[in-house]
Amino acid sequence: MDKQAIRERVWDALEERGVARFPFPPHDRIPNFEGAGTAAERLTETPVWDAAETVKANPDAPQLPVRRAALRAGKTVYMAVPRLRDERCFYELDPEELDNVEAAPAVSNVADHARQVGPEAVGSVDLVVSGSVAVTENGARVGKGEGYSDLEYAVLRELGLVTEDTPVATTVHELQVVGGPEGVVDATAPVDAHDVPMDWVVTPERAVATETPHARPTGVDWDALADDRIAEMPVLAVRRPNRREDE
Repeated sequence: MDKQAIRERVWDALEERGVARFPFPPHDRIPNFEGAGTAAERLTETPVWDAAETVKANPDAPQLPVRRAALRAGKTVYMAVPRLRDERCFYELDPEELDNVEAAPAVSNVADHARQVGPEAVGSVDLVVSGSVAVTENGARVGKGEGYSDLEYAVLRELGLVTEDTPVATTVHELQVVGGPEGVVDATAPVDAHDVPMDWVVTPERAVATETPHARPTGVDWDALADDRIAEMPVLAVRRPNRREDE
């Protein structure tokens, strides 16, 4: 199955089986799901969580419990500015500077609580948390199709803020696990060169260390990005190799 077919089947199943949660519909987004808080708790029991002081997390609803748990544990959280639209493309949430760690990491509130910084200010990241539409038990991830999560990772990798050894995790419902015991897709998920594989797949029922065989990107694949898309994201435009001074 191609990625879009996998997405559609997962979105439909979450809605039809009544496990999708606000915002509705689950389609065309990283879908929220029943048990997202339990999956977050299970993630906090993994060794990669214990070892992390700094977490880069996606801004989507199903990972809000993860972001809150990180702040409660005293971890600094970075969230991307939507669509990487600013050169200072990350929100920094320092738990020591927040009055309300429950409200601050919600996407509707983060701009009012966070410090907006460029990637150079992030420092090293100890754990990356990604949202997924679907994922396999060996770490192949299917996002919603816009590619921003992979681009955020690529920028951090390009700057040396994440490395080959930086763990990447996702929290999902069992229905989203391709080829899993309850997954609604019994197939493999295609993997592209820019895709970031998951080291941990965590559901409300289990935490899977994937031992993924898939290679992770070592930086931005400039040749795969159209000029107009680069121009829309200042964080990329200013770092584009061989830029002319008049660009």
